[in-house]
Amino acid sequence: MAKLVHPKRALSTNPLKSSAPLGAALAYLGIEKSIPLFHGSQGCTAFAMVHLVRHFKEAVPLQTTAMNEVSTILGGAEQIEEAIENLRRKSAPKIIGIASTALTETRGEDVPGELKEIVARRTDFDDTKIVYASTPDFDGAMQDGWARAVTAIVETLVPRVTERDPDLRQVTLLCGSHLTPAEIEELVRMIRAFGLTPVVLPDISTSLDGHVSDDWTGTSLGGTPLDRIAAAARSAFSLAVGESMRDAARALEERAMVPYRVFQSVTGLKPVDAFVRTLMGLSGVQDPPPSVKRDRARLIDAALDAHFHTGGLRVAIGADPDLMFSLSTALTSMGAEIVTAVTTSQHTPLIERMPCDEVILGDLGDFERSAKEQGAQILLTHSHGRHAEHRLHVPLVRVGFPVFDRIGAQDACRVGYRGSRAFLYEIANTVQSIHHRARPEDFGAAPIAEEFEHVPHATRH
Repeated sequence: MAKLVHPKRALSTNPLKSSAPLGAALAYLGIEKSIPLFHGSQGCTAFAMVHLVRHFKEAVPLQTTAMNEVSTILGGAEQIEEAIENLRRKSAPKIIGIASTALTETRGEDVPGELKEIVARRTDFDDTKIVYASTPDFDGAMQDGWARAVTAIVETLVPRVTERDPDLRQVTLLCGSHLTPAEIEELVRMIRAFGLTPVVLPDISTSLDGHVSDDWTGTSLGGTPLDRIAAAARSAFSLAVGESMRDAARALEERAMVPYRVFQSVTGLKPVDAFVRTLMGLSGVQDPPPSVKRDRARLIDAALDAHFHTGGLRVAIGADPDLMFSLSTALTSMGAEIVTAVTTSQHTPLIERMPCDEVILGDLGDFERSAKEQGAQILLTHSHGRHAEHRLHVPLVRVGFPVFDRIGAQDACRVGYRGSRAFLYEIANTVQSIHHRARPEDFGAAPIAEEFEHVPHATRH
């Protein structure tokens, strides 16, 4: 069982985590014709905007209530109302997703109460759905903000039912923040291979997958339609990917009596087998489709090929808990050893189940220091880990958010049989790319310099 370690330092060096409001904004962008709205200052929104644009290389419709000194003291209800009115007039969104920031949370503003009063008074807002999630910057990380936003979406947009009338061929796929657009596409492909119809929530695979729109729009360029979110009440089952999605799955069960299962990982042979077995039970098939069986066979072959390079590999990983658990368990199942694990949030039971002795709740300064002390042979974290890569001369595999010094981050896939195979190849090829120059001590001989010291000076020539 892993132990959580809190470094005792007065500052953060090279931060690892992204903020909770950013995670909420990303979740809102997975809804069709949506606009995320930060309730805070312009600076809070600017930092999140930079991260999102650099990672996805796309225009992001992120907006702000632009709190100033006066509204911070007296309250920001007027700013919220004005922002909603302006966004409706300029972009006509179907949904506005509001995320709080440290500024309003520290003040203790009653945003839900203010919104209730605004919506009751402004009947002209009736055709726009408004969702609010409490996401203070100082509590949790990106995956926490994403999880709270998805839970708020379920509680606001999924109708409450008293009698079950399920569509037995429909399932709800609740996606964690650690899934890329390509990974959501892969899970959807697997679900459809069993003849099931998924309701994906939230679906960034159609809004942030990197496509050119026919015309300009001030809202998200895809995502889950509002009517499909409401239709989730009729799903036969919920598939929650990532431990952080448990609260959203519970909320859906409480509102619409939809049973659920949480998959803490869908990377690696055993986790994907569990996912497939669940799909077999839901679809009623006794034998998986040939394409799925073929993908599984190819993953087994990839594992046989890659284990020569992953066996005994000393790995340092820094990521949000869901992503860390998924990749770490896949690597340790291949014989690797997690010697350094640094994460961003303690609000998860996964920390105790991490396949290592301790998990550091810290930043990339802790990550680099521990990786050096433990003799890590490969680094797994986002693009800010490139500084550790340069100083330690250890290769870096970019995972998580943000990845801004490479293009195509949205197409990285490390889930399912196909994605797991690609991940094993990625790790094995990274290990093979390390240039190794043979030295005498590698073959059990004493270093040449030590032997040379014992040769008499007169005979050294």
